[in-house]
Amino acid sequence: MAQFDVYQNTNRPTRKQYPLLVDVQHSVLSTLATRIVIPLSNKDLVNGAVMDILMPEVLFDEQYFVLMTPQISAVPDRLLSKPIGTLEHCRSQVLAALDFAITGI
Repeated sequence: MAQFDVYQNTNRPTRKQYPLLVDVQHSVLSTLATRIVIPLSNKDLVNGAVMDILMPEVLFDEQYFVLMTPQISAVPDRLLSKPIGTLEHCRSQVLAALDFAITGI
């Protein structure tokens, strides 16, 4: 498991709204049984105003998603199967969103 890997959301109740999960946990914490993830939502499903820094649009697999930083959570690593891609190319946006969520700047 690598930081910024993208996984299918296997949770039935939430996968329509959040079809993908981005692993934001650093590999130095790889011995933990959980991973910190941020869900991705289809851009068309996000209602209302979006704070661009907190919830940036990201391109994955030729489709735009919104990084749902306020819904950050930890999931058991066993729920994350094989990664389907990476958001490494959006590293600065993801880190800026996390920084804004924690520090407000």
